Amino acid sequence: MTTISPPRPPGPPGPPALALVLLPVRPLAELENSELLAIAQSPPRAGERAVAARELLVVRHRNLVLSCVRRFRTRPGPADDLIQVGYVGLMKAINNYDPAAGSSLAAYAQPTIMGELMRHFRDDRWPVHIKRSAQELARDVRVATAAMTQELGRPPADAELAGNLGVDGASLRDARLAEAASHPCSLDAPASGGAGITALADLFGEDDPQIEHMLSMQAVAAHWGGLPARERTILTMRFHGNLTQAEIGARIGVSQMQVSRLLSHALEYLRPYVLG
Repeated sequence: MTTISPPRPPGPPGPPALALVLLPVRPLAELENSELLAIAQSPPRAGERAVAARELLVVRHRNLVLSCVRRFRTRPGPADDLIQVGYVGLMKAINNYDPAAGSSLAAYAQPTIMGELMRHFRDDRWPVHIKRSAQELARDVRVATAAMTQELGRPPADAELAGNLGVDGASLRDARLAEAASHPCSLDAPASGGAGITALADLFGEDDPQIEHMLSMQAVAAHWGGLPARERTILTMRFHGNLTQAEIGARIGVSQMQVSRLLSHALEYLRPYVLG
């Protein structure tokens, strides 16, 4: 016989089911800098929203970059290059900013941008390697020249400038050469004041006779072994020892006429090789 259990009385009602509510995503333009920084630094950093947050932070702080660049307006170099260097410093500040530091992004980014600009002038703008002491003296010369020109009403003389900086004339010349090396001119650039279109390269250099001499000596050396030993001795005495034919004859025990004939034979042998 099967026993049927009576139905259990219903228990107390459970908690109501929670409805899933999706909050709308706020546009980035409505967010504060701190909120944008949180998005920019949250993974994935290469995500579309993180990249957009960084771009918006750069736009909001572009005046800070321009302000830092203006401090270097007396330095040589294209302004656009300096602005790009400033933006590199700003991006480093955005990526490395620590909210726990308690300062704003602008306060944190300014020294980072300035440091990037100074590093650029120290290391990157020199097309040739210049030792650090000459770079620093070139900067001091530039600053002192501007200050003394304003004070004296004229450009300072070299002796005045060297005395003001506490350096000698040779160090001052090295500093000016270093400064000139920081902004070289292209040899293809047109020469100012020249008639027509003349490149700077057309005004420099000339044929070097030593090059032709070197090539001739290479040709002689290549075929030197084809001469008899006595003719090699005569050529050496004549063109290296600067002896006359009579002196050569006396040394090797032959007449001057024989020396002349042997010398002519040796030169006839070498001439086609020298002249190519």
